Amino acid sequence: MKKYSIYVVLLVFGFLLGGWLMGGEQSKKETKQDHDKFVEKEHLWTCAMHPQIIKTEPGDCPICGMDLIPADMGTEGLSVDQFSLSKNAMALANIETTVVGDGIDADNNIKLSGKIVENEETNTVQVSYFSGRIERLNVNATGEKIQKGQLLATIYSPELYAAQQELITASALKKSQPALYNAVRNKLKLWKLSENQIHEIETTKKVKENFHVYATVSGTVLEKLVEEGNAVKQGQALLKIANLTTVWANFDVYEKQIHLFKKGQKINVKTNAVAHTYFEAKVDFIDPVLDLKTRTVKLRAVLKNTEGILKPGMFVEGNFESELAHDQTSFLIPATAVLWTGKRSVVYVKAKLEEPVFEMREIVLGVKKGSSYEVLHGLSIGDEVVTKGTFTVDAAAQLQGKKSMMNQKIRKTTTGYMEMTTEMDTDAEKMTNELMNLNVSETFKNQLNKVYHSYIKLKDALVVDDAKTAHKEAKTLLGKLDHINIKLLKKASLQTEWMLLMRKIKIATHSISTTENIEEQRMSFRGLSIHLTKAVEVFGINEKVFQQFCPMSDGNKGAYWLSAYEGIKNPYLGTKMPNCGEIQAVIESK
Repeated sequence: MKKYSIYVVLLVFGFLLGGWLMGGEQSKKETKQDHDKFVEKEHLWTCAMHPQIIKTEPGDCPICGMDLIPADMGTEGLSVDQFSLSKNAMALANIETTVVGDGIDADNNIKLSGKIVENEETNTVQVSYFSGRIERLNVNATGEKIQKGQLLATIYSPELYAAQQELITASALKKSQPALYNAVRNKLKLWKLSENQIHEIETTKKVKENFHVYATVSGTVLEKLVEEGNAVKQGQALLKIANLTTVWANFDVYEKQIHLFKKGQKINVKTNAVAHTYFEAKVDFIDPVLDLKTRTVKLRAVLKNTEGILKPGMFVEGNFESELAHDQTSFLIPATAVLWTGKRSVVYVKAKLEEPVFEMREIVLGVKKGSSYEVLHGLSIGDEVVTKGTFTVDAAAQLQGKKSMMNQKIRKTTTGYMEMTTEMDTDAEKMTNELMNLNVSETFKNQLNKVYHSYIKLKDALVVDDAKTAHKEAKTLLGKLDHINIKLLKKASLQTEWMLLMRKIKIATHSISTTENIEEQRMSFRGLSIHLTKAVEVFGINEKVFQQFCPMSDGNKGAYWLSAYEGIKNPYLGTKMPNCGEIQAVIESK
């Protein structure tokens, strides 16, 4: 019995020992699994200032030396392209979303830029009806208004002098030779002499040396074609006269927009010269021939101008009512929702309706209608897109290592880092954080504003193909950059952002200041515009700025620029196509 008792004790001890050992192994296994999950979750690290840097372990940023932060925190339960924002970040950045098809197509208008020209149908040319020499010209300058019957010129005409003598002789024989008499009178009538003038010659029997030329129409003198003392022939043009009580508004319509317009379509026209005043008209003519250089057609409307408000040469904006039928394959989204990355257009869609979870979506756009874009592919009715704070959402995607406007693919490098590759120009690989604008001093903004105004003068010089002035203004812009005090930026992150942007702005501006070749200047101006746009977005200048774009610039690759006004004046195409382009965004400091 004693022997069996020992066996039982040993057996119990063995079970207890085994359970303890197995429990320890299980605990170690669970601990290892937890650790693996932690490592798996925290395996990517990035830099807040340089989100293109992705590292597999914590450390310092190889560019600026800042501590790396986790790149994919808070992604539990999300797909590889999704990321989340905290409610506090959503409120602080004032991020707003809009449901596609939920009233966003109310602004169903198409805006086109155009120009006022004279109505060619009312243009006339005042001619001389007989040969002679201009003794006196009563019109002193172009732009003068004249009335029908007004004296325009006095002409000495040898042939008219001889015709008067014929009339005096024929009038004495009118009873015996009435045919001869009538023939002489009719010749004078063909030379536009009035009945009173002819009767005066007959009754006084005196020959006049000089004859008056009277206006046959009322209007405005567009061009003087002769001067005093000039010899003129019968039928020669003296003045070009336009009746400006009606004018034409000519608009350029891009090839892809032609199907949206038709004759008789309503249009509201406004000009900066008369604020808050619209001129109603209808489409009168659509050119059937496409301009091969600009890939546009001319669209024309006739406008009443009895008060003379509209002047030929004025830039105008036309608002057309679109008759596009909205369906599941074609609808509108606000222009503020769209980010441009080279050839691609992207938006951020809310992936979970009840949570602040987002993902980037590439879309295909149609034409712009007012403040909205037509979407041809990539979205569906009911999708919820970010329409305010889009750049902030994109910055968050970059910081979390997700697919974003600038981060397209991730590749492993020989240095052990994982870098983001993108379709965008490398000059645009900087994060734009709208929240930074809240922490910038007014003095710094004013200094940056002076840089911006030098940029506008440089841009205006390129518009008129003035390479010398562009060369001069580039040097002025460099001087304004040197006067910016970086110490006015209290945050180190803002100082780093400005130093990186300023270096690129200086490189591009310096290139313009060292050449007077207009095409080389325009190539550098493209980079200058990209980096200055980022600076204005990040730091602000307390002024409304219009970001404009032309798809035909830079060898049909498209290029952006900044403008202080809404009217399009293209610095890349200059006087060849000054009106090519459209407003892409409006940047306003908060």
